[in-house]
Amino acid sequence: MLQIALAATTAYAFAFYVLGHQTPIFASAVAINALGFARDARPRRVAESALAIVLGILLAELLLIAIGRGWWQLFVVLVVTFMVARFLSAGPGFAAAAGVQSSLVILLPATGGDELGRAVDGGIGALIALAFTALVPRDPRREVTREAHRVFREITDAVVDMSAALRTADEPLAARALDRLRTTQPLLDAWLGSLESAIAVARISPFLYRGRRAFEGQRRLHRGMDFASRNLRVIARRVDFLVRDGVPRPELAKLLGEISSAIALLAATVDDAESAAGVHDRLAVLARQLELRSDEGIAQGTIVVLLRTLTVDLLTAAGMDEDDARHLLPGYGSPDITSG
Repeated sequence: MLQIALAATTAYAFAFYVLGHQTPIFASAVAINALGFARDARPRRVAESALAIVLGILLAELLLIAIGRGWWQLFVVLVVTFMVARFLSAGPGFAAAAGVQSSLVILLPATGGDELGRAVDGGIGALIALAFTALVPRDPRREVTREAHRVFREITDAVVDMSAALRTADEPLAARALDRLRTTQPLLDAWLGSLESAIAVARISPFLYRGRRAFEGQRRLHRGMDFASRNLRVIARRVDFLVRDGVPRPELAKLLGEISSAIALLAATVDDAESAAGVHDRLAVLARQLELRSDEGIAQGTIVVLLRTLTVDLLTAAGMDEDDARHLLPGYGSPDITSG
């Protein structure tokens, strides 16, 4: 809110005091609309919004000089603006933003020293919005951290449910775990969107530049958890099928209980990256327990294979090299044993 208010006020003050425009409405309007309250604060997104708005103003200004002002001129201006905007960008928001500004130019009197003064005001608002993106950036750390913890909370709760379902052969609990995991993809997408926005702003902002390494580390963490959640959905479907025979499986339940504890430790690395070493140790111990045995049934053995892959995903999320993680698995590389 402060960033947008400051940018709008600065754009208005510059157009009013420096350029002498009496009512530079478009300077403030462009700054507000370009920055907006969208989660995505990347400079590219701000620049695209600003370009759409300024394009709409400029096209309307030029057509206003050529054909004048009136109801049918409004129709012509909007059609031309939409055609040009759609040619430049396939995004529906781009054309809509340009069209709104075009209609305002046609309907409102000139606010600068001449008809083109509004285009100048719009350009000022766009430049101010881009400058404030870098110099008065929104602190993205809180948003990124919040999205990450939402992902970890949902995944951890789902794994705990799966462990309990296997321990007691509880079919409704297994179904609930599967339903939980099916909701994780939108949460992962929201986390990635916040991360990409934070990284893009950090690249141009002198105040966030030092935080780039932490954001890049979270991107690695996100990638690992994205793979892990996909594997967990497959495991949950297997568990949901397996518990229907009513037979408790305490050994599998114990393995999943240890995985849930490891994921909880991994969640702590969102706030403290140095704690990843503890996650490595916990998962390394778990990996050595995931040995494929010939006395296991096909259904149970399949889950163990999937747990091996899941453990590798979690280890890479914690920063370990993937090949190193795979070599922790018993029998990895043996032609007689599926390594997962």
